[in-house]
Amino acid sequence: MIARMNKPHPMTLTQKILAAHAIGLTRPYVRTGDILQVKVDWTIASELAWNGMDRTYELLGRPPVHDKDRFFLAVDHTVDPVTLASDKRAQKLTQLSRDFAKEAGITHFYDANVTILHTKFYRDLVQPGEIVLGADSHTSSHGGMGAFSIGLGGADITAAMVLGTSWIEVPEAIEVVYSGSPQFGIGGKDIILKTLGDLGRNTVAMERSVEYRGDGVRELTTDARFTIANMTAEFGGLNGIFEADGQVAAWLSKRRSHGDGARYFRADDGAPYVARYPIDLAKIVPLVAKPFSPDNVATAEAHAGMDLHGAFIGACTTTEEELVLSALVLEQVLKEQSPVASTKRIVVPGDLSIQRNLQERGLWKIYEQAGFRVSVPGCSMCLGIASEKAGKGETWISSQNRNFPNRMGEGSFAWLASGPTVAASAVSMKVADPRKFLDRIDRERYEKLLGRDRKARLPEVFTTEPELDIVPAHAAASEAGEDKPWTVRGRVQKFGDNIDTDAIIPGEFCHLTKFEDLGEKCFHFVKPGFAERVRKGQTIVVAGQGWGSGSSREQAVWALQGAGIKLVIAKSYAFIHKRNLVNEALPFLVVSDEAFYAAVADDTELSVNVNTGEITLPLSEKKFQAEPLTAIVKSLLRENGLVPAIKRHGAQVFELLAAGV
Repeated sequence: MIARMNKPHPMTLTQKILAAHAIGLTRPYVRTGDILQVKVDWTIASELAWNGMDRTYELLGRPPVHDKDRFFLAVDHTVDPVTLASDKRAQKLTQLSRDFAKEAGITHFYDANVTILHTKFYRDLVQPGEIVLGADSHTSSHGGMGAFSIGLGGADITAAMVLGTSWIEVPEAIEVVYSGSPQFGIGGKDIILKTLGDLGRNTVAMERSVEYRGDGVRELTTDARFTIANMTAEFGGLNGIFEADGQVAAWLSKRRSHGDGARYFRADDGAPYVARYPIDLAKIVPLVAKPFSPDNVATAEAHAGMDLHGAFIGACTTTEEELVLSALVLEQVLKEQSPVASTKRIVVPGDLSIQRNLQERGLWKIYEQAGFRVSVPGCSMCLGIASEKAGKGETWISSQNRNFPNRMGEGSFAWLASGPTVAASAVSMKVADPRKFLDRIDRERYEKLLGRDRKARLPEVFTTEPELDIVPAHAAASEAGEDKPWTVRGRVQKFGDNIDTDAIIPGEFCHLTKFEDLGEKCFHFVKPGFAERVRKGQTIVVAGQGWGSGSSREQAVWALQGAGIKLVIAKSYAFIHKRNLVNEALPFLVVSDEAFYAAVADDTELSVNVNTGEITLPLSEKKFQAEPLTAIVKSLLRENGLVPAIKRHGAQVFELLAAGV
């Protein structure tokens, strides 16, 4: 039956969206730790992700897509005109996506250099209250529009694309409370850098829903919200989300379609947030994030005058708003400076529609006068695997979202900043604080260039409550299956905190699909010889906090498997990578006992009972205990992963797995 929710149990915004999509609830609310089978509104992917997804799709027998109008595929990660004309890898990935789009007859396929995956989807399609699953960690972007939107590995997205459903463990939630009004020119990038700098990457947000709240949110445009939600992936959050309001409704009103299905949910008073973190927007100044972490934050002023080799304005996190403002900053800079000679200034729009807008408004001419080369939509320098990349030893200032080692190119150094800060720095090729240039900008002209009228009244928004699909408790009950014996014995390769998937398998090798080929490239830059040590018996990874953070690439798990890793033990895991480990049946355990890490070094021998979590050091006979695995994780391990589970159970797979069958 369908029942309207009562309110004895307050819920967060994330919980309300999940409850609205849950299949077969046994009570009129959800709470942290619940395992839900959910209906999925959208699945999205890029050509780089589709390369791995196609493998899963083939293993499933290439069944029909659940809804051809609700799978979004864009060719953006590995291509630019030079690469597409000459690089066989890029050509293969592009053609694979083209072939699938034709085979499946999907509505939303965007070929090379038309758009960046998240830009087009956010601007044209996503609506508040929806569930979006994407094969890219920056799928979190769409929480800016009030959707529950998360990145997962390709196997998860392929399954949801085929079945129309998935499973989710209801996460803990924190609230980041923004107050005050930001200074003109302080947009989403500076706000999220401030948030990261104050609170830390992979700390308070790790595997949690991050709900951005407070009176200050009313001041934030949908573009600013996009950037903040986008970089929630760098924060370590499962998702980032804003309550949709008049700002969102105004944006939706301009769409030709996909504007009338919004559901405006609100968190309840007394919602169960585990922590609250206030941030005053009025105190934020232009910031930079120094290599090699997005939370390594300082003021732009503190590093003014530092020499640069290159400047990049682009990537999915850089919105139309930032591109316009950056052009206006450049216009002011050019009044007092001439560009130093350089071929290393690049600007990339997120979508052809944005490119046309800036062309018609004369803004590309300003970029060109400042020495920028205007390139086509795509990930470009942010991923550093197409023709555009930074050289060894080069320092670039960039409006992208990640500055991990080798991210922009092997041996490069990326300093993250807002588009205006990059623009202020690009003419002289020295870091500069943009505030004096921002102060000179005609604000009415800026708003007009974006087609905005700040004086116009925002649409009224009517909030709603989720309608819930409730079944009697006895109907959902079932008996759990039996655990199979699973003992792993081997020696350790030890790692520290925040080992990201770019380190495990660099992006330039993600086109590989054979496990053994990926295994040979595992930790190619940061720990050469990793696979050789595995072959000599070091088959267990032991790591600190945040193992597998960063990109959603499931190739990171395949690389570990291809190298011969049998088990991963860590203090905590990035949510997406943990799901990928589960889906590929590579066992993992969580151990928080510091005594264990003190007792273990490279080459320490371990004997581990995966099912019970008991870890033994045979030489000393010391024993340690890992956290217990959840029922659904045990179920997937019994099934040898997600694909075998789907092949065995079909459309009922998530219902049965959630019940621990």
